[in-house]
Amino acid sequence: MTAATSPLGRLGCGPSCGGSWEFRNPRPPLATEVLWRREHELGTIEKITFTCEPGSDAVAFVCLPRNVQPPYPFFICLQGHSTGMHLSIGVDRDDNSQAIVVERDYDFGLGCLRRGVAALCLEQRAFGERREQHQEIRTTHGCQDAAMHALMLGRTLAGERTFDVGRALDYLETRDDVDWARVGAMGNSGGGTITMFAAALHERLRFAMPSCSFCTFRDSIMAIRHCVDNYIPGLLVEAEMADVMGLFAPRPLVIVAGQDDPIFPVEATRTAFAALERIYRAAGAEENCRLVIGPEGHRFYAELGWGQMLPMLGMAR
Repeated sequence: MTAATSPLGRLGCGPSCGGSWEFRNPRPPLATEVLWRREHELGTIEKITFTCEPGSDAVAFVCLPRNVQPPYPFFICLQGHSTGMHLSIGVDRDDNSQAIVVERDYDFGLGCLRRGVAALCLEQRAFGERREQHQEIRTTHGCQDAAMHALMLGRTLAGERTFDVGRALDYLETRDDVDWARVGAMGNSGGGTITMFAAALHERLRFAMPSCSFCTFRDSIMAIRHCVDNYIPGLLVEAEMADVMGLFAPRPLVIVAGQDDPIFPVEATRTAFAALERIYRAAGAEENCRLVIGPEGHRFYAELGWGQMLPMLGMAR
């Protein structure tokens, strides 16, 4: 089974995305713009925009580590349900010149820089700076309107977000400082979910580190109240989460979980991981499939996750 023939075709991205997970239809020029560029004690950070599809532009931070020679290992960093990508570099959402304290290791971009890894911190649709701005009467939950509109167009919000990761990869292809043997994706919660879908479907991703999102569908989004952006019509009829993540095999993968996560129960995560291990074992790559469990709840555990990922990247911990 390939990404193109897998049940993930049910995610749907509609005609403008190519009508399949192959996304083979021509896409518009990226039309990348640099909004600002600043020096940080850990490296250089730029804020950019680029076009994903007509009517939808992405915004992102590009973070390059100090004292590291290119080409860089690069990770696409995805925040979950939060105030947005600004957390990844520890700045205020509305005033990016103001530093803020970020808890729960959500400063993904800075975490990459500390470890000599470059980062592209992508704002996901319906989060942060890409939340709904124009609809007069909106739901209080940022994803609800976007997810419902996507369904009316024969798409899903998860599919649109996964497509945007592909466009972020397109942007990286315009750069000459990317080590394509070490390009990955990471994220927590809703960011972890899209990390999984993107890893399963985008072959250019060589590493993945989803956090607090890998579980069984039956024991998480089918048993506990979750945001509508998690639901893919018909997917569970054909596949469980381990089957989805198994499409990434044999590429290196670190699953991060929380012992007390209330919405992705850790015992179900262990069950799903056992199924995923069998897939990796069949692919002859069991050593490339790792699970780390932090002592608290629904959050990222940077030291645990990177402690496993860095050796896979051929880097010192």
